[in-house]
Amino acid sequence: MPDFTVVIPARLASTRLPNKPLADIAGLPMVVRVAQRASLSAARRVVVAADDTRIVNACRAHGVEAILTRTDHVSGSDRLAEACTIMALEDDAIVVNVQGDEPLIDPMLIDAVAALLAQRPDAAMSTAAHAIDTPDDYVNPNVVKAVLDAKGNALYFSRAPIPWWRDGATQGTGAATLPAGGALRHIGIYGYRARFVRSFPMLTPAPIELTEALEQLRAMWHGHRIAVFVSDSAPGPGIDTPEDLARVRAFFAPA
Repeated sequence: MPDFTVVIPARLASTRLPNKPLADIAGLPMVVRVAQRASLSAARRVVVAADDTRIVNACRAHGVEAILTRTDHVSGSDRLAEACTIMALEDDAIVVNVQGDEPLIDPMLIDAVAALLAQRPDAAMSTAAHAIDTPDDYVNPNVVKAVLDAKGNALYFSRAPIPWWRDGATQGTGAATLPAGGALRHIGIYGYRARFVRSFPMLTPAPIELTEALEQLRAMWHGHRIAVFVSDSAPGPGIDTPEDLARVRAFFAPA
């Protein structure tokens, strides 16, 4: 495994779940649960990059390293870029961005994303995907789809059902049927080299990024490659709503 650092951006404001990083999960704040899972990976260092001292204090109270970043970042990538600067990471250092609402993240997935980037000097980023196995997910715009080339680079990410199965549509089955060969669901985890992530906020937002509301399309629009690790299984559920939180709390509840 290469040396790498996990950074977990954490923002206190959330429209659907207020104070989400501090939501209690079996006696620990959510962001601490995420950091504990990330620490089971091969990462040399796991750091929470927070926008509020309450998050920093909660992390430090449970032995999790945390740094305070600005409150005006428009995205997690911007917060990650500042964190890389605060930590004075070398340009070639590999950083894995783990979402702060993924307390069931698989540590092996984190390792896989870091290892893939280390193996691919031609790629600016790495990420992950897994096979979609239900028609409902295929047509759901909240499920981001990925299409890859022969070398495992991303060709495109979209909220639309891609690749579109033309013959299925002509047979009247339409998008409700999965295309032959399968479709991939993008998993929101990213590997970067510190040099690239520090430069990312300075790239002009791309028209396709704004249309799809998918930030990774900015990198592709500017000509950067994204290598994709295809996982055999889906990741654990993330937390966006009170209902999601209830499900994850049930997972951690004593038997």
